[in-house]
Amino acid sequence: MVVGPGRNGCELQRNGKTGDFYQWKDGIQSKATATSVTAWLFLHMKSNIHSRNEETLASMCDERARMLQDQFNVSMNHVHALAILVSTFHHGKNPSAIDQKTFAEYTARTAFERPLTSGVAYALKVLHSEREEFEKQHGWTIKKMETQDQSPVQDEYFPEMLQPSPVQDEYAPVIFSQDTVSHIVSIDMMSGKEDRENILRARTSAKGVLTSPFKLLKSNHLGVVLTFAVYNKDLPSTATPEERIQATQGYLGASFDVPSLVDKLLQQLASKQTIVVNVYDTTNASAPINMYGPNVTDTGLFHFSNLDFGDPFRKHEMHCRFKQKVPLPWSAITTSLGVLVIVLLVGHIFHAAINRIAKVENDYRKMMELKVRAEAADVAKSQFLATVSHEIRTPMNGVLGMLQMLMDTNLDATQQDYAVTAQESGKALIALINEVLDQAKIESGKLELENVPFDLRSVLDMVVSLFSEKSQDKGIELAVYISDRVPEILIGDSGRFSQIITNLVGNSIKFTEVGHIFVSVHLVEEVKCSRDSNGEDPKEPLETPIKNGMKETYNTLSGTCVVNRLKSFENFKLLNGGSNLQSTEASNTINLLVTVEDTGVGIPEDAQSRIFMPFVQADSSTSRTYGGTGIGLSISKRLVGLMGGEIGFVSEPGIGSTFAFTASFTRGQSIPPEMKRHQSDPMTTDFRGRHGVVVDGRNVRAEVTKYHLQRLGIQVEVATDVNTALSYICRPPNSSSTKPVDMVLVDKEAWGPGSGLAFPRPLKELKQNGRSNSTIAPPKMFLLANSMTNPELEQAKSVGYVDTVIMKPLRVSMIAACLQEALGMGKKTKKGHELQSLLCDKRILVVDDNAVNRKVAAGALKKYGAIVECKDSGKAALSMLHPPHEFDACFMDVQMPEMDGFDATRQIRLVEEQVNERIKSGEVSVEVYRGVAHWHVPILAMTADVIQATHEQCVRCGMDDYVSKPFEQEQLYSAVAQFFDPKPNPKQRSNHKSLTDTGDNHVS
Repeated sequence: MVVGPGRNGCELQRNGKTGDFYQWKDGIQSKATATSVTAWLFLHMKSNIHSRNEETLASMCDERARMLQDQFNVSMNHVHALAILVSTFHHGKNPSAIDQKTFAEYTARTAFERPLTSGVAYALKVLHSEREEFEKQHGWTIKKMETQDQSPVQDEYFPEMLQPSPVQDEYAPVIFSQDTVSHIVSIDMMSGKEDRENILRARTSAKGVLTSPFKLLKSNHLGVVLTFAVYNKDLPSTATPEERIQATQGYLGASFDVPSLVDKLLQQLASKQTIVVNVYDTTNASAPINMYGPNVTDTGLFHFSNLDFGDPFRKHEMHCRFKQKVPLPWSAITTSLGVLVIVLLVGHIFHAAINRIAKVENDYRKMMELKVRAEAADVAKSQFLATVSHEIRTPMNGVLGMLQMLMDTNLDATQQDYAVTAQESGKALIALINEVLDQAKIESGKLELENVPFDLRSVLDMVVSLFSEKSQDKGIELAVYISDRVPEILIGDSGRFSQIITNLVGNSIKFTEVGHIFVSVHLVEEVKCSRDSNGEDPKEPLETPIKNGMKETYNTLSGTCVVNRLKSFENFKLLNGGSNLQSTEASNTINLLVTVEDTGVGIPEDAQSRIFMPFVQADSSTSRTYGGTGIGLSISKRLVGLMGGEIGFVSEPGIGSTFAFTASFTRGQSIPPEMKRHQSDPMTTDFRGRHGVVVDGRNVRAEVTKYHLQRLGIQVEVATDVNTALSYICRPPNSSSTKPVDMVLVDKEAWGPGSGLAFPRPLKELKQNGRSNSTIAPPKMFLLANSMTNPELEQAKSVGYVDTVIMKPLRVSMIAACLQEALGMGKKTKKGHELQSLLCDKRILVVDDNAVNRKVAAGALKKYGAIVECKDSGKAALSMLHPPHEFDACFMDVQMPEMDGFDATRQIRLVEEQVNERIKSGEVSVEVYRGVAHWHVPILAMTADVIQATHEQCVRCGMDDYVSKPFEQEQLYSAVAQFFDPKPNPKQRSNHKSLTDTGDNHVS
């Protein structure tokens, strides 16, 4: 069969034809790009050269302007000093110390201080009323400044050409002058328009003022006149213009030859010939006056600098240009051409490489698209898991609830076994759903840790109690030990910490058939200091296994060989850092090191690298042999990371495994009230000061027993053999230090295999005959057993040598109960029965749109004597809970049609707030609302959405607490019972305290 090119073949042909076109197009584009880059480089370099030229010109111009300004200011200061001289020695002396001859001689001899001035003169202020006397005194007439042809008097004139100054209010005739300008004596400076304005500005401003440029006849240069007012006294800077005019005595003026001034300046500079300088008077911006410099053609570059000669009214600028045109930027031209050649050559070389890279980039884009799709699929998976788990938990609530209600009926043994099996299977399914939910929340970043105070030792007791039945069934030791250096109260997420321990212990229980599981908790710094000083673990008798005699027994919890636990945390950063125990005790951060040691089957070496991967187990047969999903360790690792810690393990097949992790918490500053109540419980306080002896041949196990007894306040001594125990028991009491032994705790396996329950003879005699001191009762005997058959248990009690048997694993509550019963310290508490009566006759409203869930909740609450009423919507709940009503509490589903639980709760709280305000203000009588002064019914959320419906959301809308579906009877009872006082006030039906409140009691 011959096959044509087909659609794909045509596409390839088209791609081949268009490929050449695109290559040609790419070549043109690359050449155009190279040319553009070269042009840009040329323009950039040209711009840089131009900028450097501008900067050079600006620097040179600014330097000249600064020097000119400085020299002018020096001359101005000397003129000002001369004005002060006239004020002091002419007007300040009587008779005057200055006349024309003195003035001329002084100014001639001090001319070197004013090299830029062509002459100075002093004009006296003369009023019209003083003119006649003034002219008689001086023997000449005050002359007008202008001649008959209206030209101003400059350097040379004929006196007969000048006319007397016309009549005016004030005159300013020159009385003193330098010899170079002696021709202006007797001329009235006020008769010239510009000089008059200059004089008026000078005396009102008390500063030097300048005239506009005028031509000096002798030099044919443009010059300016600087004028200072002379006052009869020193005036403050705050003097008004009127005060200054009143104090004016005369005016001192000096003429400046601007071209000569600039020439002297430029002669001081080596680069005089490089630039052309012009000085302009720009007071009139539209018609600037060129005071210095030639009129040159524009050479391209130009810069101007402002000149400040001390007169704010006059504006002056210095304009600078290069004398010659700027040459072509040859460096930019040659560099850009060279770059163009290089770019074209390099572009030609890389053109082929770019074509080859294009295919790789195309493949990369496809991979990125696949990555985006994979990430979207991962998000969809998390959303799917959350949604499906929510939908599964709701019917599972009905299944488990109905099974519990079924088990409460009269069933035969077979039916009861079937119901229990179904319930356990349902609980296993819920546990799996919870693990999958945790994994989904962690992957989506929605898992947040709480920060609440908790008792670490109580948390671990609770974890141990979860596995007590399984450990007893398997006959393995399960024990917990916490270092006494670990604070009693920590702040953190106790639930997630408990989840990590539960996962690790659950794994160990699953894979351990003989031996032990040992959980220990130390401070990280405690382990580090001990390891740094001794090269070993903390110096507790709980750690390193050692051989004992010829037998393969070890100093471990069960005497079984274990792996080297040091290797499980040898790479932890906290243990390899610079922290120490002292710094931790002084700070609020508590770093814990937790180890879970077991003697199970161990983990194969080829599977150890993937042990923390989700849904991964050691091999395919593991899940069939031991069960499980392989997700617990993955979740534990993520939770440890959220707690700022690390997790690791060491394992040897056939010996066992040790998992270790660190976690950071905050030191609890105070003990919460509920924990204080627990510490003051008689069960934990009645044993303080008691004396006990632990008889056990294994140091590790004896220390664990001692740890739990010391938590009850019991003084404990450890005996590794019977003789040592007898020496403790028979020791005479001493009132100061030694107390009689109240109890002896003997481990079942203390004397090795074969001994069974046959106590050694000395202990039997001691039990039968008592101590040598007959006034003191013999101690109570307690047998510690990990597992016992019913015949063994009956035999131990019937012999009479043992007062009671304490079953392991050890917990404080269990030990306290056994000791209390054996020591006759009181009957068993009836607190449980009293608490169960809290709900008797309480009216509780259950709101859920699912009929099965309503039936389950109602059945569970009715079991405790509550009167339950059910509704299927939020609107119905709103009408039922409108004050006044008779309900003591309400369970509210959060997801319901029309009005969900959050909206219903918000509206209920709003109505209660309005009613409370009306009662408080006296608008209505409290009797109208059945005598209740403050309405707040406890509302507890029921939700299967453990991701979205968080505790914070419930509190924010006004709910008091919440329970997660599927719930058990005890869970419902515990959640609602906290709002009822065991001994209520007879005047009030109930007294509730809201979780969102700060302490006010709310009555419904």
